[in-house]
Amino acid sequence: MDGTDFTGRILPLLWRRSIPARKAAGRPPRLTVDAVVAAGIRIADAEGIEAASMARLGAELSVATMTLYTYVPSRDDLVDLMVDEVFVERGLHGPRPEDWREQIRSYADRTFAMYRAHPWLARVSQLRPPIGPGMLAEQEYVLAAVSGLGLPTAQVSRAATAISGWVVAAARQEAESTLLRRATGLSSDEWWLQRGELWEKWFDVEAHPAMTALWNAGGFDRGADEQARDAYEYGLGLLLDGIERSSGSLGFPPPDSSVQ
Repeated sequence: MDGTDFTGRILPLLWRRSIPARKAAGRPPRLTVDAVVAAGIRIADAEGIEAASMARLGAELSVATMTLYTYVPSRDDLVDLMVDEVFVERGLHGPRPEDWREQIRSYADRTFAMYRAHPWLARVSQLRPPIGPGMLAEQEYVLAAVSGLGLPTAQVSRAATAISGWVVAAARQEAESTLLRRATGLSSDEWWLQRGELWEKWFDVEAHPAMTALWNAGGFDRGADEQARDAYEYGLGLLLDGIERSSGSLGFPPPDSSVQ
């Protein structure tokens, strides 16, 4: 994560399954990198990413903490390996639907399922992700989905980035809501209900006419989590429609491809 000795340290671990295994002389190792990563994921799933320390991992695997460093050089490296491992679990290398929108829906569903199974991912920055098989599989999948639309070359990557950015942001928000519910014992709706005094005593209807009109019309009747999901679906539909529009596949002429 900090870039220290990146190529010599973390890349061989991320791509360990692509490297032919060497038969080492002497006593076989007690653990494997896969076993260490799997244990880290189990702990994070059950107790949160903060609990997945090297000491806690050593206790889980019944080995001395220092022994783990012969498999994974640091906790930052461990987290990178855990993240890419759950990315791989989405199975984006497998068969895909023929329709490009169905491909994106499948990608989105798998991404939401990943964050629901591993909500601790919402606590790990994705700005500089581990460049492993799982991360590249995601990029390849979404790029391939939009590549056949006839978009100008410069717009293919933009469209793919916009799609993955929208999906991942919504999945992370849902996962963060799950973590908050676990930590506080309150759902998002319960949290808002506890703040009823704000609306009764402090909310100025004249200063917020749009909100007031929407409230009176029933625009806020659905719960906070339902509204977030509705907004996600609405935005994703518009995004996919817009990408098709820019490619001309909705029957409209595509925009001038010289405009970058």
